[in-house]
Amino acid sequence: MTEGPPQPHRSRSLVGGLLAGVGVAAFVDEAVFHQLLHWHHFYDRSTTDAGLVSDGFFHAFGWLATVAGLFLYADLRRRNGLLRTAWWSGVCLGLGGFQLYDGTIHHKVLRLHQIRYGVDPAPYDWTWNAIAVLFLAAGVALWLRARRTGDRAHGRPRVRTGAA
Repeated sequence: MTEGPPQPHRSRSLVGGLLAGVGVAAFVDEAVFHQLLHWHHFYDRSTTDAGLVSDGFFHAFGWLATVAGLFLYADLRRRNGLLRTAWWSGVCLGLGGFQLYDGTIHHKVLRLHQIRYGVDPAPYDWTWNAIAVLFLAAGVALWLRARRTGDRAHGRPRVRTGAA
């Protein structure tokens, strides 16, 4: 059985990027705001011990998302089906989507935690959500570009054959 030319996988590239973006956003949030700055835990409505346990589960979730995204990336590369623009679109959409979800649902609706305590949270909330919207806008722009360019955004450069 002969294989045809490699087929790019736009949706799989997007999903792999989404998972990697969510994982990276979770990792940066947990490492910077939970561990380094000590501004909050994932769940701050109980004891510090409960907050630390929730951070552990949150950290595991972030790494699982990252590993799943990287497995998809490696599989797409192996099959020569990676569309880099779609991948980076997914990364930006994952980063922005996670951050906007965290800033609206976790911070305001469920009140699991705030970005920072003991200060007016409004500037932090606005900055957090504005950065999320910028990532989402970049992700949408890259997705539109990936849809428009098709195979030209393929993960590996094309080899020219014949005389120029």
